[in-house]
Amino acid sequence: MKQTTGTRIYPSIFTAMIFLLFWGFFSEASAVRIKELVAIKGVRENQLIGYGLIVGLNGTGDKSGSEFTVQSLANMMERMGIHVTKNQLNVKNVAAVMVTAQLPPFARVGSRIDIMVSSVGDAKSLAGGTLLLTPLRGVDGKVYALAQGALALGGIGDAGGGATKNHLLAARVAGGASIEKEVPMQLNGKKELVFTLFNPDFTTALRIADTINQSLGEKLAFTMDSGTLALNIPQDMSKHVASYIGRIENLEVVPDTIAKIVVNEKTGTIVIGENVRISTVAVSHGNLSITIKEHESVSQPQPLSQGETVTLKETSIEIKEDESKVILVPEAATIGELVRALNAIGVTPRDLISIFQSIKASGALQADLVII
Repeated sequence: MKQTTGTRIYPSIFTAMIFLLFWGFFSEASAVRIKELVAIKGVRENQLIGYGLIVGLNGTGDKSGSEFTVQSLANMMERMGIHVTKNQLNVKNVAAVMVTAQLPPFARVGSRIDIMVSSVGDAKSLAGGTLLLTPLRGVDGKVYALAQGALALGGIGDAGGGATKNHLLAARVAGGASIEKEVPMQLNGKKELVFTLFNPDFTTALRIADTINQSLGEKLAFTMDSGTLALNIPQDMSKHVASYIGRIENLEVVPDTIAKIVVNEKTGTIVIGENVRISTVAVSHGNLSITIKEHESVSQPQPLSQGETVTLKETSIEIKEDESKVILVPEAATIGELVRALNAIGVTPRDLISIFQSIKASGALQADLVII
């Protein structure tokens, strides 16, 4: 049973929604490159973080009560040979921020990377500010990059409380940090590479290994488990591992996935995987719609009755039960057949969630039902 205010999702709208969600599943699975399916063990990004100051704000910085901002500004001035006390500083044009970045694998000294700047105080806006020189450290405490530059928010708004288009307390600086220290990573000389699948699956792992072996003409790749493959490096390629990887990662494989239906009850979003199948089942679904309307009326007293004019609220309730249809979904139905059958009885996305739960409970759904 559901309560409505007269708004209804029409079958034509639902048909369009189903088409947009599932049209890609009606075609045969296409092959993708190995580089989209796996990552090389040890070849990854490293997270960097730092604490810095933004200056040049138009009175939208941290307030005077932000002691850590005042202390940071005083320490910076002291290092520059200017002795000031905290009471002599006005931080309306200064804001304390955390600076984060990702250090790519094989990044070299002198290369530049993007940084993210986020306010940690009570600043109203970072628009127009400039980040002062900030060291960025890794988890080992060592400095790997230096960040500095003008902020780009890409937003407009009134920091005094008016409407804003974009968030004004976080900004990105393209190429805002220069790499000062490299993460040691050596490929040449390795005898073996380990590939890890983004989505572990035994069938996909086996297909990748078979594709690599067929391309190389010898059995050098083998599966270790559903998410890991090992690839032996020939002796003649030990000094050319990068080109060896480049040759392999562009090979195409058709990935395999388990049958799965993902449901988001909060938004009514439903995503159905290609391999979902159902056994023979009859489905009946009906709705009970309740429309509640309120309106006010004025009650006037009788002449000379010394009464008072009062406002009365009147409520009207309309209950309507939709006709319920029973459909038969045959065994081994495909996604297209299932959607057409359910669309025939005019179900909405939220009704579809209840239907899938009921079919799963009956044991007729050969797929995982994931509710998020």
